[in-house]
Amino acid sequence: MLEEIRQQIQVELADIEKAGTKKTEAKITSTQGSHFTINQKPYINFCANNYLGLANHPEIIKVVKASLDERGYGLSSVRFICGTQDIHLELEARLSNFLSQEATILFPSCFDANGAIFDVLMKEEDAIISDELNHASIIDGIRLSKAQRLRYKNRDMADLEAQLVAAQSARRRLIVTDGVFSMDGYLAPLEEICDLAEKYGAMVMVDDSHAVGFMGATGAGTPELLGVSNRIDVLSGTLGKALGGASGGYISARREIVDLLRQKARPYLFSNSVPPSVVTGSLKALELVASGDQLRANLRANAALFRTLMEEAGFTLLPGEHPIIPVMFSSEIEAASIAKGLHEGGIHAVAFSYPVVPLGKARIRIQLSAEHTETDIRKSVEAFIAARANS
Repeated sequence: MLEEIRQQIQVELADIEKAGTKKTEAKITSTQGSHFTINQKPYINFCANNYLGLANHPEIIKVVKASLDERGYGLSSVRFICGTQDIHLELEARLSNFLSQEATILFPSCFDANGAIFDVLMKEEDAIISDELNHASIIDGIRLSKAQRLRYKNRDMADLEAQLVAAQSARRRLIVTDGVFSMDGYLAPLEEICDLAEKYGAMVMVDDSHAVGFMGATGAGTPELLGVSNRIDVLSGTLGKALGGASGGYISARREIVDLLRQKARPYLFSNSVPPSVVTGSLKALELVASGDQLRANLRANAALFRTLMEEAGFTLLPGEHPIIPVMFSSEIEAASIAKGLHEGGIHAVAFSYPVVPLGKARIRIQLSAEHTETDIRKSVEAFIAARANS
């Protein structure tokens, strides 16, 4: 490497640290779960997307171990050459049925799924209308498309309608939104979005990564919860959160859209198949979700208990019904101080501040799991109170 380039990169890294946005990685020395160890020290984990507690579920571990003997470690191929096992097709069919969609296509990750859909479906004569707080994978995927790009203010239906009016000359119009906005835990107003889509002849796409498995009566996500499952044209999602927490993503959509993705989606055509063990584990995760009413009830109860105890203790929370619960602070310094105090008290939770969230909206994002106990939650609240007293 040229020394000049090395120095330029060092300056850039120093600027990141100076700005207080340097990311560090905790070295986990155990399995993932509501309790884990970092550098061999025990913590209660309130950071993971392990909403149903399936990341280390014994039934999933059992079938994954068996699949290594029966199906192998990897396929060393993309799907259309020699990378499709019967279980890949089974998982796609099961996801389609679960999500009330016509067809599904698997990707190595949801980031890849969102990176594939827009370039395939939307061309120069088309328009994509995207919520301003959509996930980075949606933003990057839209950048890969030559379509006209419009943004609307977060969950603002008047602004969405204005953008739809501006896009009326486009051949195709696609509204895209997260089902759940991960920094706030807010749900997208999908019924109103679908109403506007029908009024202006647009398609609707939802990334439901932070809802599938536990939102809605059967865990099918925000479309089920909000009663619009049959009005969504494209669903993207992940196998890497509530559905076992490993890896892999998907697009579930109208059959023609999935068929076109199989022919033209570059992250699908040029990436190895999802490993057989992940597919097998995801199939078991879907079985557990199908019988997971108690898990979902536990998760809702845990979120409600945390909210009640924290509000009684005088903390400010963003309102909502999701197990993502942001605890808000008046400054970045206060949020960082509280997070440090939590860590010292054996609670793993991370502070988020500008530019990850808007200036003046610093927070600690708590993520509940069905696996957390009442004792875990009460300990976390006690740790918040102690950290506040010492900050």
